[in-house]
Amino acid sequence: QVQLVESGGGLVQAGDSLRLSCAASGLTFSWYTWGWFRQAPGKERESLTSITWEDDRTYYADSVEGRFTISRDNAKNTVYLQMDSLKPEDTAVYFCAASRDPEARLRQNVYTFWGQGTRVTVSS
Repeated sequence: QVQLVESGGGLVQAGDSLRLSCAASGLTFSWYTWGWFRQAPGKERESLTSITWEDDRTYYADSVEGRFTISRDNAKNTVYLQMDSLKPEDTAVYFCAASRDPEARLRQNVYTFWGQGTRVTVSS
């Protein structure tokens, strides 16, 4: 059974940093492209970033490029999202997801497995 468990969310102030983690089990972690997504209250789910399984290429949405960094640790079966210079508009539930498609990039519909999410609240 595949499980993705996000952690690291919380309440922070604008300008602070947070690092989210996504621990995976039940699949061969290194064979997957990994992505981070978020959904703010009343809004559609937004694609943020991804990292490929072949060569660790990364992709970022314009809204987070330069502030957020995705990374992976195959030995720990964990993908991370380092979030710096947080803004109130970053407030959302953050999800990680896995795809076998090496060209998944930011296309949500090709991600097969999803976590339950971790909440991030950024106060002004």
